Amino acid sequence: MSTDETIPMTKVLVVDDSRMVRATIIKHIRNRFDVRDEADGEAGWEALLVDPAIQLVLTDIGMPRLDGFGLLARIRGSRVQRIQDLPVVIISGDEDDEARERALKLGASDFVAKGAGSAELLARLESLIRLANTRRELNESRAALAVQSPVDPVSGLATPSYLNHHAEQEMALARRNQGAISVMVIDIDHYEQLTEWHGTHVAELITRKLSKILSTKVRREDTVSQLSSSRFAVLSPSTDLIGCCAFALRLQHAMEKLVMTYRDERIRISVTIGVASASVDGMQTVGNLIETAAKRVQEGVNAGGNRVIGDKGEVDQAMVDSQLKQVMSIDHALLQIRIGAADEVAERLPEVVATLLPLLELVESRLHCGLPLEHLKQYGKGPAVGSDGAEGGQSSA
Repeated sequence: MSTDETIPMTKVLVVDDSRMVRATIIKHIRNRFDVRDEADGEAGWEALLVDPAIQLVLTDIGMPRLDGFGLLARIRGSRVQRIQDLPVVIISGDEDDEARERALKLGASDFVAKGAGSAELLARLESLIRLANTRRELNESRAALAVQSPVDPVSGLATPSYLNHHAEQEMALARRNQGAISVMVIDIDHYEQLTEWHGTHVAELITRKLSKILSTKVRREDTVSQLSSSRFAVLSPSTDLIGCCAFALRLQHAMEKLVMTYRDERIRISVTIGVASASVDGMQTVGNLIETAAKRVQEGVNAGGNRVIGDKGEVDQAMVDSQLKQVMSIDHALLQIRIGAADEVAERLPEVVATLLPLLELVESRLHCGLPLEHLKQYGKGPAVGSDGAEGGQSSA
């Protein structure tokens, strides 16, 4: 006995504040497409969030509550991939060239005149849906390959699946050795506005710039992965919360200094970073740590962005410095050197030497290699000050 399967029609969302325009479009395409219609951009956006069957959006520009530009910017800036990739066709009326250029910059897929006939409209929509399906299949193939590969072919960073796999190994090692492990989640501030103001091309360039900065700033043992168009995660084994916060502040300040120029317009960028560490947040799964860090990012975004958030709220340099000065940690000193802050370690070199002195004495007692222990003991007590006011061993210029 055979069974019949109904092939569902592709669903199109039509957004226009004119009931007559919506009715005309529906009349043209209802035999080939399943249609949902809404009267303004805000209602259209809500429909996209709750209806995953929608595969294409037809939208007017001038509408109440949220216009077509705003709806398009939300779609292209969405962190939900199925929404971000939707073809968006502008229902074109009497808009001027400037309006069309703005829509293209925001990522519009095509334009259709309000008076277009059935044949033209159907051809445009079917062509865009075929293209979108092809892209989706390519992305799915790439995702399948990425699961098997530790490196994303586009960003050059670790894939999220590899990050999770590697992170659980590092977490198990930290549990066995009672070691430290920390996570940062980094968000580009106002990413949706950047997309709306400058277009998807510029927003993607900013994402790539942050990706490059991260790949050059982290240690070899750290793992960086891109979680979405505007979000990254960094796994830092053998690093406690203070060390991770120190690195996060350095990254935040580096992004503050970055200015990108596009069409003679200077674009300033900032990031909000959430930090979580097993030492204070518990030896949970790495997924829990990333979720905790992500919640702290949201706290920072709600407070205005461009800040680092730890377990006790916003983190600044004074807080990090005060924590570091409480106990001189060799791990912290090594971390500072690895991230290019050797001068900061040099300022506290007497404390480093004093911390290492018992180990150096053991080394000398076993190897008899002639370490200048007495000199190191004196240096560990603090640099002597000469009669000229300069530190011992230094001459004033």
